[in-house]
Amino acid sequence: MSSCLAQEVHLARRHEEILSQRSELLQQMETYLRDKKTKKTWQTQAADAAHKRNAALLNDIEIAEKKLQERMHLLPHPDTVKLETLYWASIKESLPKWEEFLLGRAEVPIGFKKMKATKQSINYPEEDSQKYTF
Repeated sequence: MSSCLAQEVHLARRHEEILSQRSELLQQMETYLRDKKTKKTWQTQAADAAHKRNAALLNDIEIAEKKLQERMHLLPHPDTVKLETLYWASIKESLPKWEEFLLGRAEVPIGFKKMKATKQSINYPEEDSQKYTF
């Protein structure tokens, strides 16, 4: 009987150890599942944030592209800008030559042909010519 009692005590201790190990494993499993759920939630939030950020960036790029296209239509062609720049440079260069002429103090600058003023005879009917006094 003592051997049965000793065996039963041994089995009871072993049973307590197994229950203790089971309890410990259940706690570890709960912790692992909680951490896994937290990690999944964090990853989902990070993915949502990245999606929103990417959508905002894509929207910003589309807006910038539209603005560039609009501005491209507003800006003159580079050849036009070049011709305009050359034109104004030519004007600035020849302005001193023409300044005295434009002020009425000198003749037409050398190298420029003087245009002859031509009189055109316009025949007005007598009725109409009386209306106008020259």
